[in-house]
Amino acid sequence: MTAIVDFHSHLMPAVDDGAPDAAHSLDALRAFAAQGVGTCITTPHFEGSLTRSPAAFAGRIAEIDAGWERLRAVVASAPTELPAVERGVEVMLDDPDPDLSDSRLRLAGGPYVLCEFPAMRLPPNAEWAMQNLVRKGWRPIIAHPERYRNHDDRLTTLVRCREAGAHLQVNAGSFLGQHGDTARAIARKLLELGWADYIASDFHARGTPATARAVALLVERGGELQARRLTEENPARILTGEPPLTVPPFVAPKTGPVSWWSRLFRRDQDR
Repeated sequence: MTAIVDFHSHLMPAVDDGAPDAAHSLDALRAFAAQGVGTCITTPHFEGSLTRSPAAFAGRIAEIDAGWERLRAVVASAPTELPAVERGVEVMLDDPDPDLSDSRLRLAGGPYVLCEFPAMRLPPNAEWAMQNLVRKGWRPIIAHPERYRNHDDRLTTLVRCREAGAHLQVNAGSFLGQHGDTARAIARKLLELGWADYIASDFHARGTPATARAVALLVERGGELQARRLTEENPARILTGEPPLTVPPFVAPKTGPVSWWSRLFRRDQDR
Protein backbone atom coordinates (compact mmCIF):
# COMPACT_ATOMS: atom_id res chain seq x y z
CA MET A 1 0.00 0.00 0.00
CA THR A 2 1.35 3.40 -0.93
CA ALA A 3 0.10 6.95 -1.33
CA ILE A 4 -2.33 6.84 1.57
CA VAL A 5 -4.13 10.14 2.12
CA ASP A 6 -5.02 10.69 5.77
CA PHE A 7 -7.51 13.51 6.34
CA HIS A 8 -8.34 13.25 10.04
CA SER A 9 -5.62 14.01 12.57
CA HIS A 10 -4.65 16.45 15.29
CA LEU A 11 -1.06 17.44 14.55
CA MET A 12 -0.85 21.23 14.75
CA PRO A 13 1.43 22.02 17.70
CA ALA A 14 -0.36 23.25 20.83
CA VAL A 15 -3.75 23.77 19.16
CA ASP A 16 -6.03 21.14 20.70
CA ASP A 17 -5.78 17.69 22.30
CA GLY A 18 -3.29 16.43 19.73
CA ALA A 19 0.39 17.31 19.38
CA PRO A 20 1.46 19.43 22.37
CA ASP A 21 4.53 20.83 20.61
CA ALA A 22 6.54 20.79 17.39
CA ALA A 23 8.60 17.78 18.43
CA HIS A 24 5.46 15.65 18.75
CA SER A 25 4.22 16.94 15.40
CA LEU A 26 7.47 15.86 13.78
CA ASP A 27 7.30 12.41 15.38
CA ALA A 28 3.71 12.03 14.21
CA LEU A 29 4.54 12.95 10.61
CA ARG A 30 7.47 10.53 10.66
CA ALA A 31 5.11 7.81 11.86
CA PHE A 32 2.73 8.62 9.01
CA ALA A 33 5.59 8.49 6.49
CA ALA A 34 6.63 5.07 7.79
CA GLN A 35 3.11 3.81 7.04
CA GLY A 36 3.05 5.04 3.46
CA VAL A 37 1.05 8.23 4.00
CA GLY A 38 1.80 10.64 1.18
CA THR A 39 -0.55 13.45 2.20
CA CYS A 40 -1.89 14.46 5.59
CA ILE A 41 -4.79 16.86 6.01
CA THR A 42 -4.69 17.77 9.67
CA THR A 43 -7.94 18.74 11.36
CA PRO A 44 -7.99 20.49 14.74
CA HIS A 45 -11.29 20.69 16.57
CA PHE A 46 -13.55 23.62 15.74
CA GLU A 47 -17.01 24.41 17.12
CA GLY A 48 -19.45 25.29 14.38
CA SER A 49 -21.28 27.75 16.63
CA LEU A 50 -18.20 30.00 16.55
CA THR A 51 -19.14 30.99 13.02
CA ARG A 52 -22.08 32.92 14.52
CA SER A 53 -19.80 35.11 16.63
CA PRO A 54 -17.23 37.16 14.66
CA ALA A 55 -15.07 37.83 17.71
CA ALA A 56 -15.04 34.20 18.88
CA PHE A 57 -14.40 33.00 15.34
CA ALA A 58 -11.48 35.37 14.90
CA GLY A 59 -9.89 34.25 18.16
CA ARG A 60 -10.12 30.55 17.41
CA ILE A 61 -9.08 30.76 13.78
CA ALA A 62 -6.05 32.83 14.82
CA GLU A 63 -4.98 30.00 17.13
CA ILE A 64 -5.38 27.50 14.31
CA ASP A 65 -3.54 29.74 11.84
CA ALA A 66 -0.62 30.01 14.25
CA GLY A 67 -0.57 26.25 14.74
CA TRP A 68 -0.64 25.74 10.98
CA GLU A 69 2.39 27.98 10.52
CA ARG A 70 4.25 26.06 13.23
CA LEU A 71 3.41 22.78 11.48
CA ARG A 72 4.59 24.12 8.12
CA ALA A 73 7.85 25.11 9.75
CA VAL A 74 8.25 21.57 11.09
CA VAL A 75 7.86 20.15 7.60
CA ALA A 76 10.16 22.74 6.01
CA SER A 77 12.99 22.12 8.47
CA ALA A 78 12.76 18.32 8.64
CA PRO A 79 15.97 16.54 7.57
CA THR A 80 14.00 13.73 5.92
CA GLU A 81 11.01 13.73 3.60
CA LEU A 82 7.64 13.93 5.32
CA PRO A 83 4.10 13.67 3.99
CA ALA A 84 2.72 16.73 2.25
CA VAL A 85 0.49 18.63 4.68
CA GLU A 86 -2.83 20.34 4.10
CA ARG A 87 -5.24 21.86 6.59
CA GLY A 88 -8.89 21.68 7.53
CA VAL A 89 -10.83 21.31 10.75
CA GLU A 90 -13.07 18.77 12.44
CA VAL A 91 -16.27 20.77 12.82
CA MET A 92 -18.38 20.10 15.90
CA LEU A 93 -21.98 20.58 14.81
CA ASP A 94 -23.15 22.22 18.01
CA ASP A 95 -24.90 24.50 15.52
CA PRO A 96 -26.72 22.48 12.83
CA ASP A 97 -26.30 25.25 10.27
CA PRO A 98 -22.79 26.74 10.60
CA ASP A 99 -21.28 29.13 8.10
CA LEU A 100 -18.39 27.23 6.53
CA SER A 101 -17.71 29.64 3.70
CA ASP A 102 -14.20 30.30 5.03
CA SER A 103 -11.97 27.86 3.13
CA ARG A 104 -9.89 27.20 6.25
CA LEU A 105 -12.83 25.26 7.67
CA ARG A 106 -12.92 22.78 4.80
CA LEU A 107 -10.58 19.95 3.92
CA ALA A 108 -7.67 21.36 1.91
CA GLY A 109 -9.91 24.33 1.12
CA GLY A 110 -12.15 22.25 -1.14
CA PRO A 111 -15.83 21.35 -0.86
CA TYR A 112 -15.47 18.60 1.74
CA VAL A 113 -16.25 19.21 5.41
CA LEU A 114 -15.23 16.82 8.19
CA CYS A 115 -17.85 17.01 10.93
CA GLU A 116 -18.94 15.40 14.17
CA PHE A 117 -21.83 15.72 16.61
CA PRO A 118 -21.64 16.73 20.31
CA ALA A 119 -21.40 14.29 23.20
CA MET A 120 -20.77 11.32 20.89
CA ARG A 121 -24.49 11.04 20.20
CA LEU A 122 -26.34 11.42 16.92
CA PRO A 123 -29.22 13.87 17.33
CA PRO A 124 -32.59 12.65 16.03
CA ASN A 125 -32.50 15.29 13.28
CA ALA A 126 -28.87 14.74 12.32
CA GLU A 127 -29.79 14.55 8.65
CA TRP A 128 -31.03 18.14 8.81
CA ALA A 129 -27.50 19.34 9.48
CA MET A 130 -26.31 17.29 6.50
CA GLN A 131 -29.01 18.81 4.31
CA ASN A 132 -27.97 22.31 5.39
CA LEU A 133 -24.38 21.69 4.36
CA VAL A 134 -25.29 20.05 1.05
CA ARG A 135 -27.68 22.89 0.22
CA LYS A 136 -24.78 25.34 0.52
CA GLY A 137 -22.64 23.29 -1.84
CA TRP A 138 -20.50 21.43 0.72
CA ARG A 139 -19.89 17.68 0.94
CA PRO A 140 -20.16 16.54 4.57
CA ILE A 141 -18.10 13.63 5.88
CA ILE A 142 -19.22 12.32 9.26
CA ALA A 143 -16.16 11.46 11.33
CA HIS A 144 -16.05 8.13 13.20
CA PRO A 145 -19.79 7.28 12.95
CA GLU A 146 -19.08 3.92 14.58
CA ARG A 147 -18.26 5.65 17.86
CA TYR A 148 -21.66 7.23 18.47
CA ARG A 149 -23.42 5.71 21.45
CA ASN A 150 -27.06 5.81 20.41
CA HIS A 151 -27.35 3.73 17.24
CA ASP A 152 -30.29 1.42 16.81
CA ASP A 153 -29.88 -2.02 15.23
CA ARG A 154 -30.62 -0.67 11.75
CA LEU A 155 -28.37 2.38 12.03
CA THR A 156 -31.43 4.41 11.06
CA THR A 157 -29.93 7.84 11.65
CA LEU A 158 -26.92 7.02 9.51
CA VAL A 159 -29.25 5.83 6.77
CA ARG A 160 -31.00 9.20 6.79
CA CYS A 161 -27.67 11.08 6.85
CA ARG A 162 -26.41 9.12 3.87
CA GLU A 163 -29.64 9.78 2.00
CA ALA A 164 -29.12 13.49 2.75
CA GLY A 165 -25.70 13.36 1.07
CA ALA A 166 -23.28 12.59 3.89
CA HIS A 167 -20.26 10.32 3.53
CA LEU A 168 -18.83 8.20 6.35
CA GLN A 169 -15.25 8.07 7.65
CA VAL A 170 -14.41 5.16 9.94
CA ASN A 171 -11.45 5.33 12.32
CA ALA A 172 -8.74 2.78 11.58
CA GLY A 173 -8.38 2.10 15.29
CA SER A 174 -11.99 1.02 15.58
CA PHE A 175 -11.21 -2.16 13.62
CA LEU A 176 -8.57 -2.95 16.25
CA GLY A 177 -10.87 -2.45 19.22
CA GLN A 178 -9.22 0.81 20.27
CA HIS A 179 -12.61 2.48 20.79
CA GLY A 180 -14.34 -0.48 22.41
CA ASP A 181 -16.25 -3.55 21.31
CA THR A 182 -19.38 -1.69 20.20
CA ALA A 183 -17.47 0.69 17.94
CA ARG A 184 -15.57 -2.27 16.50
CA ALA A 185 -18.80 -4.13 15.76
CA ILE A 186 -20.36 -1.11 14.05
CA ALA A 187 -17.18 -0.46 12.03
CA ARG A 188 -17.36 -4.06 10.86
CA LYS A 189 -21.04 -3.66 9.96
CA LEU A 190 -20.39 -0.49 7.96
CA LEU A 191 -17.68 -2.32 6.03
CA GLU A 192 -19.89 -5.32 5.36
CA LEU A 193 -22.76 -3.09 4.20
CA GLY A 194 -20.50 -1.09 1.90
CA TRP A 195 -21.42 2.14 3.70
CA ALA A 196 -17.92 3.18 4.73
CA ASP A 197 -16.45 5.68 2.26
CA TYR A 198 -13.13 6.35 3.96
CA ILE A 199 -10.79 5.09 6.65
CA ALA A 200 -8.64 7.68 8.45
CA SER A 201 -6.46 7.65 11.53
CA ASP A 202 -7.89 10.31 13.86
CA PHE A 203 -4.31 10.33 15.12
CA HIS A 204 -3.61 12.53 18.14
CA ALA A 205 0.21 12.34 17.95
CA ARG A 206 0.39 9.65 20.63
CA GLY A 207 1.57 6.12 20.03
CA THR A 208 1.36 4.89 16.42
CA PRO A 209 -1.29 5.51 13.77
CA ALA A 210 -3.60 2.49 13.47
CA THR A 211 -3.91 2.74 9.70
CA ALA A 212 -1.26 0.20 8.68
CA ARG A 213 -2.61 -2.47 11.02
CA ALA A 214 -6.19 -1.92 9.87
CA VAL A 215 -5.10 -2.17 6.23
CA ALA A 216 -3.16 -5.36 6.95
CA LEU A 217 -6.25 -6.94 8.52
CA LEU A 218 -8.30 -6.26 5.40
CA VAL A 219 -5.67 -7.28 2.89
CA GLU A 220 -4.91 -10.53 4.70
CA ARG A 221 -8.43 -11.81 4.06
CA GLY A 222 -9.08 -10.57 0.56
CA GLY A 223 -10.09 -6.98 1.23
CA GLU A 224 -7.29 -5.37 -0.77
CA LEU A 225 -9.73 -3.50 -3.02
CA GLN A 226 -11.63 -2.12 -0.02
CA ALA A 227 -8.41 -1.16 1.78
CA ARG A 228 -7.05 0.66 -1.26
CA ARG A 229 -10.28 2.46 -1.97
CA LEU A 230 -10.88 3.48 1.64
CA THR A 231 -7.37 4.79 2.40
CA GLU A 232 -5.96 5.80 -0.98
CA GLU A 233 -8.40 6.31 -3.84
CA ASN A 234 -11.36 7.91 -2.09
CA PRO A 235 -9.34 10.17 0.22
CA ALA A 236 -7.29 11.34 -2.78
CA ARG A 237 -10.54 12.39 -4.45
CA ILE A 238 -11.15 14.80 -1.57
CA LEU A 239 -8.14 16.76 -2.80
CA THR A 240 -9.69 17.09 -6.26
CA GLY A 241 -13.25 17.71 -5.05
CA GLU A 242 -14.55 14.47 -6.55
CA PRO A 243 -17.14 12.18 -4.95
CA PRO A 244 -15.91 8.90 -3.47
CA LEU A 245 -15.99 5.74 -5.53
CA THR A 246 -18.33 2.98 -4.41
CA VAL A 247 -16.72 0.61 -1.91
CA PRO A 248 -17.94 -2.97 -2.43
CA PRO A 249 -19.34 -4.64 0.68
CA PHE A 250 -16.66 -6.66 2.42
CA VAL A 251 -17.61 -10.27 2.98
CA ALA A 252 -15.48 -11.86 5.68
CA PRO A 253 -14.51 -15.46 4.88
CA LYS A 254 -16.40 -18.19 6.70
CA THR A 255 -14.05 -20.26 8.81
CA GLY A 256 -16.25 -22.36 11.07
CA PRO A 257 -17.99 -21.78 14.41
CA VAL A 258 -15.55 -19.06 15.51
CA SER A 259 -15.78 -16.19 13.05
CA TRP A 260 -12.74 -14.87 11.22
CA TRP A 261 -13.44 -11.40 12.61
CA SER A 262 -13.38 -12.68 16.19
CA ARG A 263 -10.20 -14.70 15.74
CA LEU A 264 -8.42 -11.97 13.83
CA PHE A 265 -9.26 -9.19 16.25
CA ARG A 266 -8.36 -11.38 19.22
CA ARG A 267 -5.01 -12.19 17.63
CA ASP A 268 -4.34 -8.57 16.78
CA GLN A 269 -5.07 -7.43 20.33
CA ASP A 270 -2.52 -9.97 21.59
CA ARG A 271 0.29 -8.35 19.60
